[in-house]
Amino acid sequence: MTNPLLAEGALPDFAAIRAEHVLPAVQSRLDALEAGVEAIVQAATPRDFEHVLLPLERLHDALARSFAPVAHLHAVADSPALRAAYGEAEQRITAMQALLGQHRGLYEVVQAVRARPDFATLAPAQRALAEHALRDFRLAGVALPEPARTRFRAISERLAELGTGFEEAVLDAGEAWRQHITDERDLAGLPPSALHTLARCAREEGLEGYLIVLRQPAVQAVLTHAENRDLRERVYWAWNTRASDQGPQAGTFDNSARIAEILALRHEAAQMLDYSDAAALSLADKMAPGVAEVRAFLEDLLQRARPRALVEREELRAFAAAELGLPNLEAWDIAWASEKLRRARHALDEEEIKAYFPLPQVLAGLFELVERLFGVRVREHGAASVWHPDVRYAEVFDAAGQRIAGLYLDLYARGGKRGGAWMDVCRARFRDGARMQMPLAFLTCNFAPPTAQAPALLTHDDVLTLFHEMGHVLHHLLTEVDLPGVGGIDGVEWDAVELPSQFLENFAWRREGLDRVARHHRSGAALPEALFQRMLAARHFQAGLHLLRQLEFALYDLRLHAEYDPAHGARTLELLGEVRRAAAVLPPPAWQRFPHAFTHIFSGGYAAGYYGYLWAEVLAADAFARFEEEGVFDAATGAAFRREILAVGASRLALESFRAFRGRDPDPAPLLRSYGLTA
Repeated sequence: MTNPLLAEGALPDFAAIRAEHVLPAVQSRLDALEAGVEAIVQAATPRDFEHVLLPLERLHDALARSFAPVAHLHAVADSPALRAAYGEAEQRITAMQALLGQHRGLYEVVQAVRARPDFATLAPAQRALAEHALRDFRLAGVALPEPARTRFRAISERLAELGTGFEEAVLDAGEAWRQHITDERDLAGLPPSALHTLARCAREEGLEGYLIVLRQPAVQAVLTHAENRDLRERVYWAWNTRASDQGPQAGTFDNSARIAEILALRHEAAQMLDYSDAAALSLADKMAPGVAEVRAFLEDLLQRARPRALVEREELRAFAAAELGLPNLEAWDIAWASEKLRRARHALDEEEIKAYFPLPQVLAGLFELVERLFGVRVREHGAASVWHPDVRYAEVFDAAGQRIAGLYLDLYARGGKRGGAWMDVCRARFRDGARMQMPLAFLTCNFAPPTAQAPALLTHDDVLTLFHEMGHVLHHLLTEVDLPGVGGIDGVEWDAVELPSQFLENFAWRREGLDRVARHHRSGAALPEALFQRMLAARHFQAGLHLLRQLEFALYDLRLHAEYDPAHGARTLELLGEVRRAAAVLPPPAWQRFPHAFTHIFSGGYAAGYYGYLWAEVLAADAFARFEEEGVFDAATGAAFRREILAVGASRLALESFRAFRGRDPDPAPLLRSYGLTA
């Protein structure tokens, strides 16, 4: 039987992939990788790029081609069998990566490539690949003596296992909680689109009435619109205690022990490599110069944002007391009261706005905008094999009509699918002699699905999310680097990788951008100018509170890793309390367990790197400022952004790419203006 994960087709055959295919395919790739590495090390051929690093790229790319579809299916179409196969495969891959990262023979042949007199004549991407490989060897403990080297490898394997367990606990906790409602009066305040979503959830489980599940659209709808305060409290309680020792499932999926072990192992690994802590180790391959500089950056923003946030808090409290009969504003009241205040102040109705953002129109307009900015066409193609009927596939064509990339879009919330929104790599661009592998990407969201009465209707926040993830997609698909290890988003400093995504969001705030994506789903009318102006007026609504929330996440993550002390353990909640006393002006209840579902830092690659969202936001706001100066759809500016940012991947440092586009170092003033703050 042919294993679809080993097939060499242009696209993966997702419909044919089964759990039983995973381990045979992955083990086959790992065996080939191990044998290939030994052949490289033992070969009598020259120690040059063509005989060392290019064969390594082939081996690693082959493994990625087999495992990327599995990792994606684990996130969007999970099942017990697939989860078990994925977990075992990930452990085997991690073990092999740890082993190869400490392979001194391989390290020496890569060093030999770097030491060649003609190294400087290699292409920038080739030199970058060698430099990244040597750095990664050092960070993998290649220079450690035994038994430390073996211990470091064991830590790497255990951390991968813990990360998977952490994410699965969050998913399981979300899937396990249900609130069945049969009387629509208990859902007073929810807009029709949200009621349709909850009714659909009930039908999927064979129930009458409505079913609230812990998926982002349902939770957001209840907390923002439900008049029933007890219901808001129950949903908030369940959502904010997932995978913890608190809440309706207290202890069942508890991530507390995983958090403690993850932090301990990260600290131990950092010190084995002569770094003071895990935060310092994390920054070794990032754009920011060090922990002190990152903390100073965050605390400077905190001092700028806090006065405004305090004003916003008092405005909300006064409004809730005077207009809503809530003298005591609780955590589960904040989104609801904020929406009431936003409507009162700016006359904005989310349902009115959503009517102008039907998903088919938003996608069509987004693709048109991308064509105008970067000279590429995105066209849907119905012939691809997919994992769910809702999934769509699109192809990307250059100005000459040549197909250059592909994109899978999985945009609706459903059971067995991880919450949130993300872009991920399916395949990387790889030119190997006459063979050219086309880059493929996944774009995943969790929007409320369409109903029998209307297409999927997006909030403006949803539109911003879609633009954000499309920015990541373009970074991957429009690369002109032919080596997977430094092409697209791979190898780009983690605190700069958000630049294209946050940059693209700006076009969803411009009339020129909205004219392409906004059409009333019934009449086809454009977004009224009066409504657009009200949206602009509300853009900075509670901007201080929003920025403080991001700073709370970033400071907590940084300090959690920088201040870990084995003598005192993780201090997970104690440290969170310290950060909140400085950063949170609307502190949540003591039983809230935000860290236990903080997948970004415990299973998602953002450990001691969450600050990167704000760090990159400085770059993105300043980059967009050039478009404002030269014309939002200026062809030369779009071509420059594509050439200097999107096309180069990690073939040079992110700061060099920014300077090449902007002509200078980053200026934080546009970011502050974007939050309505002064420089």
